[in-house]
Amino acid sequence: MENTGFIQAAWVARALVGAGYKAFFAGGCVRDMLLGRAPDDFDVATSATPDEVMTLFGRLGRKTLSVGAHFGVVLVCGEPTEYGSGQDDAVEVATFRHDGAYSDGRRPDAVRFSTDPREDVVRRDFTINGMLLDVARFERDGDLDAAVLDFVGGREDLTAGVVRAIGDPAVRFAEDKLRMLRGVRFAARLGFRIEDGTFAAMRAHASEIGQVSSERIREELTRMLTEGRARDAFEMLDDSGLLAEVLPEVVKMHGVEQPPEYHPEGDVWVHTMMMLEMLPAECEAALAWGTLLHDVGKPATFQPPQFSGDRIRFNGHAEVGTRMAEVILGRLRFSNEETEQVVALVKNHMRFGDVTKMKRSTLTRFLRMPRFDEHLALHYLDCTCSHRMLGMYEFAKREYEATPVESLRPELLVTGKDLIAAGYRPSPQFKAMLEVAEDAQLEGLIATREEGLALVRERFGDPPERLSI
Repeated sequence: MENTGFIQAAWVARALVGAGYKAFFAGGCVRDMLLGRAPDDFDVATSATPDEVMTLFGRLGRKTLSVGAHFGVVLVCGEPTEYGSGQDDAVEVATFRHDGAYSDGRRPDAVRFSTDPREDVVRRDFTINGMLLDVARFERDGDLDAAVLDFVGGREDLTAGVVRAIGDPAVRFAEDKLRMLRGVRFAARLGFRIEDGTFAAMRAHASEIGQVSSERIREELTRMLTEGRARDAFEMLDDSGLLAEVLPEVVKMHGVEQPPEYHPEGDVWVHTMMMLEMLPAECEAALAWGTLLHDVGKPATFQPPQFSGDRIRFNGHAEVGTRMAEVILGRLRFSNEETEQVVALVKNHMRFGDVTKMKRSTLTRFLRMPRFDEHLALHYLDCTCSHRMLGMYEFAKREYEATPVESLRPELLVTGKDLIAAGYRPSPQFKAMLEVAEDAQLEGLIATREEGLALVRERFGDPPERLSI
């Protein structure tokens, strides 16, 4: 446990205890330590009020930030150095509290600070996140088990592999609707099951998840997709009814048959879940979302054999899926940059079928798409979870790795300035002119600016006479 986060948080806890307050590690870090996992961060819960926390650490020369004093939360920054203020090593310190009503389904309308750690724990979300660690005892005796305070049965549920709400799950979810998604994420990430009563409450209250902001929903879904057990998470989301509320377009993949000669694995839902299962932990978020949505257009474009004339077809599903992905990502308030990449993955995932027949210029433009490695990764997953024919993948990967960057994006022989200098007036046709010249350059058909301009004149005619000044 001797890492920077632990050392900093332990120092904070010791300082609080030394000043006469109660202080413990709290929440997920205790859970992860008991599981033998490296915690992402270490939080401290204390009987000191926010003002007392800021006063104490101010005297000790540490900067503090009031990030939620109303809710009892203060950041205590690390020791400042010549390289920074120490804010990157900040420890979140929260005062023990009792919460009032949650009228917005997100945050308590009012809180009452407490000096009783038990009162603080019972208002938390799940038993496995409700344990405390007496840091001083742990450092003194080196016995992690003996240093844990457990008022809610978290140790037992951790051993049994169960995610259980603290107290009445309906009350916990009424307080903060996002806890339903968090419960699914914890269960999937840890390989646990959700306790029956907790799962029943999720189903009963799934329709209320819409009260949570789109941004918070997006972040939870993204974490589910990128923590290494995406299939488990999305199957639980589906079983709970939450998926139908947050991503109804994905639920429609159920039962949409596919041509068995290309998809022996089953329907669109099964195919997509198999791909999610292969996503590695900490994969890029855009790749994960592209995997989830790459076939989202199939339900709307399904054509049975008796309609298509030969086999099941999904004509235009990439184009339809592209438009649907734009709507979904907009609804979840993705950034423009991430939206652009996910949409590109959906839009282009079928183009690999033509890579061996593409002209060199077309192939070059394909290979130089931003983050092309993610396009390759998506195609690999797509093939591996269906017909397993990887010839197109191997060809594209070979070409991508063998083509120097300067060949993918060579300095243009003909530019817009060259067209203007040659007498062409700027117009919408410029784009087509430049593409013709660049294609010829990529194909090796021209080698100079003069040859490029000659090709433009041949395709588009001579420039109009210059206007007299």
